[in-house]
Amino acid sequence: MGSRIVKACTKAGIAAAFVLSAGIASAQQSSENQVNAVTDWSVFTESDPKECWAVSTAKETVNTKDGRVVAVRRSSILLMVVFRPGDNVAGQVGFTGGYPFAKGSTVGLDIDGTSYELFTEGEWAWPASAAEDSKIVTAMKRGTKAVLSARSSRGTKTVDTFSLLGFTASVEDAEKRCQ
Repeated sequence: MGSRIVKACTKAGIAAAFVLSAGIASAQQSSENQVNAVTDWSVFTESDPKECWAVSTAKETVNTKDGRVVAVRRSSILLMVVFRPGDNVAGQVGFTGGYPFAKGSTVGLDIDGTSYELFTEGEWAWPASAAEDSKIVTAMKRGTKAVLSARSSRGTKTVDTFSLLGFTASVEDAEKRCQ
């Protein structure tokens, strides 16, 4: 996993992404940064550094271990698209499953039958490149739902389903606010 991401980003950029994404997750919980809500998606902004994002929570979650549905504790389960003009980030897709992912694992993303792969580090997952971000955002604009399948560090398999109703308006609003 690491070599693909390192090729797409610098190590400093990865570290910054983790820090900023952690801040985004915290800010997502605070309504003072929310500037818009469209159906199942919300738009948030931060001024220092300037950052805008469209984010949604899972509509359905299924956790299984050894083939059985299990109850597990998870923090926020979020799918987002981030714009950070100061770092030339325009439409970075990010996902947190609310737990640490299994080391070396990937997250499967299915948007209405089209599959993508996200690479993991800790509790976060991203596409390998800006070009892949762009493909995923385009598919999300056309789609109706996104299903993310992952494995936790404890071996639990998770499947999280997100509605894409309101995605296009929200992501375009976030992008416009960060121009």
